[in-house]
Amino acid sequence: MTLLSKRFGEQVFQLLVTLMRLLFGFGWLFAGITKITEKNWFSEPGVFIKNYLIMALDKPNVPEFYKYFIAHFALKHIMFFNYTIPIAQIIIGIVLIMGLMIIPSVIICLLMHINFILSGNMNLISLTLYTSAFCILLFLNRSYVLSLDRYLGIEKRFKINKQKIGKTINSIA
Repeated sequence: MTLLSKRFGEQVFQLLVTLMRLLFGFGWLFAGITKITEKNWFSEPGVFIKNYLIMALDKPNVPEFYKYFIAHFALKHIMFFNYTIPIAQIIIGIVLIMGLMIIPSVIICLLMHINFILSGNMNLISLTLYTSAFCILLFLNRSYVLSLDRYLGIEKRFKINKQKIGKTINSIA
């Protein structure tokens, strides 16, 4: 009976991790779509992001090095960021939902989250998404369920071969 309950627990956990990946992908997809439709990033290019960055310069919780980055780089390339951010969010959302290239997609999400947090945008949603990204990476083997990475065999390229590492360490010692 304990073997059956353990197996059931593993299946439920795997389902929850897969569901987290899917919801994470939908979150990114809708974030990109919202920027285009409701926040008018494409119909009024540069307005929203410029105001956001200028407000970030006045926030006390934004580190000085990031204020320098905003003032000397981001504000000079507003249009690049205006189009890149929502498009990247939509692509990343779709790719995560399909389960294609999960590791690179989550790493890109983490980099974008770090930028959101550094710009003073720390809220419950940001924290939840940031934590979800780490959980997906932490339980990566469980994230491959219902994914194109597993179907196409891409997951094998990212697996660490523990036996090879052990042999390498032993040969060095």
